Amino acid sequence: MKIRKTDPSAMTPEPSRSARALSPAAQARLAQYELLRKSVIDRLEGPDDVFRVALEAGEKAATVRQRLLKVAADAGKEIAVQVRGDVLLVGLMTPERRPRRGRRPKSAVAAGL
Repeated sequence: MKIRKTDPSAMTPEPSRSARALSPAAQARLAQYELLRKSVIDRLEGPDDVFRVALEAGEKAATVRQRLLKVAADAGKEIAVQVRGDVLLVGLMTPERRPRRGRRPKSAVAAGL
């Protein structure tokens, strides 16, 4: 091992490379993210606000649903999305809209429900 003293400029960070341009698919995803945020998520203020999102040719309901959930999570809102054919219904989560799937809570099992 050899140890030598050097000048402080050796510790300055290297200039970063310029960011690569987004691909057309990434640009489309970003545009859809902004459209969903402005058109749906930002306008949800109460349980009475429900939006209908119609799918276009080539769009999958599962993909759009996941993107809606991602936008809502980033905005700090909990939403319910119901898929009805090629239409998605989006509203704020309420106890009536909460899914009842999965394992029952321990309190419900103990009560014999």
